[in-house]
Amino acid sequence: MEKIMSCKLIAATVLLLSVSCFAKQSEPKVQVYSRNVGVYGVKNVLICHASGFHPPDITIELLKNGKVLLEATQTDLAFVQGWDFYLTKHVDFLPQNGDEYTCRVRHMSTTKTYTWEPDM
Repeated sequence: MEKIMSCKLIAATVLLLSVSCFAKQSEPKVQVYSRNVGVYGVKNVLICHASGFHPPDITIELLKNGKVLLEATQTDLAFVQGWDFYLTKHVDFLPQNGDEYTCRVRHMSTTKTYTWEPDM
C-alpha cells in the first residue's frame, strides 16, 4: 500500500513539473549579424543568435540564397536563471553582392526567417 502511494506521489510530481515546463512558452529573440563590418569579397563570420526562448525545442539553420550552409557550427544549448534558453550558430562566409544570407529558426511549430543586413 505504501509503495502504491509513493508511486502515485511520484507520478503526480512528474505530471506537475511537466505541466509547469510547458506552461511557460517564450518565442526566441533572434539576431543575425557578422563578426566584422560586412565588406563584399572579404572573409567574415555570419552569426545567428537566438535567446530568451522556452521550451528548448529549437532548430537554427544558416542559409545562402535559400540553401543550407552545412559547414555551420552550433554552440551547446544553454540557459539562464528563469529557464530562458539561448543558442548560437555561426559559419565563415565570403559575402558577395547579390547573395542573400539568412537564418531560419524553428521554435516549437513556428518557423521564421531572418535576413543578414550588410553594413555596406
